[in-house]
Amino acid sequence: MGIKSFQGKRDASQGKEEVQILVSDYMTKKLITFKPDDSLDHLIHLLISNKISGGPVVNDQNELIGIISETDCIKHISESKYYNMPSDSDNTVAKKMITNVDTID
Repeated sequence: MGIKSFQGKRDASQGKEEVQILVSDYMTKKLITFKPDDSLDHLIHLLISNKISGGPVVNDQNELIGIISETDCIKHISESKYYNMPSDSDNTVAKKMITNVDTID
């Protein structure tokens, strides 16, 4: 028993108008930002108290220069514990942030 009438692939989008999705419709507008000279202890406290997993690092002109996340903090803590070294008192966001950041307009 063969196919008697094959009309081709059915296109689910037929007759539907494409809706443009904008980043601005979904992005967070009230950001918690960090400075490169903020201490990691202060950063960890802000991440926990605000229940966020990271945030942008900005300079004095509020230009994006990096991103810092809880993963970056965990790496720092685990490395110091692994090597049985105390956490440096001069550890700053600038030393642990990621500077190669992809952005979207």
